Amino acid sequence: MFDSALYRDVFSTPSMRAVFSDEAQLNAYVQAEVALAIAQGETGVIPRQAAEAIARQAPTIALDSEQLKRDTENVGYPIVGLVRQLSERLGESGRYLHWGATTQDIMDTATVLQLRDAVALIETQLAEVMTTLAGLARLHRDTPMAGRTHLQQALPITFGHKAAIWLSALQRSAERLEQARPRALQAQLGGAAGTLASLGDRGLDVRAAYARALGLAEPDITWHVARDGLVELVQTLAVICGALGKIGYDVMILMATEIGEVFEPFSSHRGASSTMPQKRNPISSEILLANAKASRDAASLMLDAMVQDLERATGPWHCEWLALPQVCLLTSGSLSQAQFMLSGLIVEPAAMKRNLDSTRGLIVAEAVMMGLAPALGRQSAHDEVYAACRDAFERGDALLDALLRRPAIASALPRDRLAALCEPSNYLGTAGSMVDRVLARQGKRSTQHTIDIWED
Repeated sequence: MFDSALYRDVFSTPSMRAVFSDEAQLNAYVQAEVALAIAQGETGVIPRQAAEAIARQAPTIALDSEQLKRDTENVGYPIVGLVRQLSERLGESGRYLHWGATTQDIMDTATVLQLRDAVALIETQLAEVMTTLAGLARLHRDTPMAGRTHLQQALPITFGHKAAIWLSALQRSAERLEQARPRALQAQLGGAAGTLASLGDRGLDVRAAYARALGLAEPDITWHVARDGLVELVQTLAVICGALGKIGYDVMILMATEIGEVFEPFSSHRGASSTMPQKRNPISSEILLANAKASRDAASLMLDAMVQDLERATGPWHCEWLALPQVCLLTSGSLSQAQFMLSGLIVEPAAMKRNLDSTRGLIVAEAVMMGLAPALGRQSAHDEVYAACRDAFERGDALLDALLRRPAIASALPRDRLAALCEPSNYLGTAGSMVDRVLARQGKRSTQHTIDIWED
């Protein structure tokens, strides 16, 4: 689906596909090889002139992709063929290319370089979605609607409260991503069995210089078979997809004909049916839900691939080649769909009010019970209001009328007080204050993000 001319921009984005293209991957391999040569030239492991020649010439060499494909199919990995092609074209300096490294060193480091670009893209997209959600939460801070539990009306909330809950989940995911980044984006250099024996007593110096040249974190020890950093990153991305899937699921439900409280952005024939002209189906929301489910598989596969054999994995490592690009592509696609949908979301306060009033006050039965409790006692108040609710339901009239028919209730509180208790907009608790707290956190994040960009 990611390569399909029809679907590729539905499930992901051009920018993220570019990060995981063959060209980007080969460039990352060459970048890792060049950084290794530079590090070894600095530390005296190879002649400095050879390192400079490799750094100058290697990025300009045109690779024979068909030959590289054949070598990869034969060897099982692309690095042997890549090093052969580069070495042949580098002349005398080519003899020092890939000095003391192993295939996994270059491939892991290249993957990390790609992930760095992917994470940067996701962080930018995530910030855009959070800004959009903050706008919705702020605009609808006090827009009342029915809160629903078990798909039934429960108590009044506000749409701003709902949007702030969506936002808070993404805020926590943004924090997780920041925390996971340094643990995942580490250079890999360990040699054949992870001991750097081929570099003698300069191994750690080379690895430190290698990491600096690439702008990556330097690991304390080789992580050929300790994959928790990458696994953590993938789980974090899957959590982002899941949080966006929840938003999509909510929007789909609220778009239902019988509810009609929000709608995805309208454009001609968007969400149209081939047979039912009246249909306005959710499109972005469905992709959010699908991507959330698909990202779970990538996360599970990465967890499975953590169990690797001894000092160099067999099949588990290969599983990562499938899961890592997939979860990044899905996350970018979900963020793109979410931004499109939320930035043009049509919110219908009138429909929210209509649905809120549809139970004729029954949705605030708890408010009435708590209002009566000081006079009647909590349990007696519960029993009286319960009986009034059954009466209102059976007669099909308003809760207020049923309450006034109960002598114990009518004598406990005056009619105007009971009427106020039956008004849903009077029973929103601290919804607005909680929205304010989430928005305040978002304001701090936005300020810090601006400072980080300025410093970079």
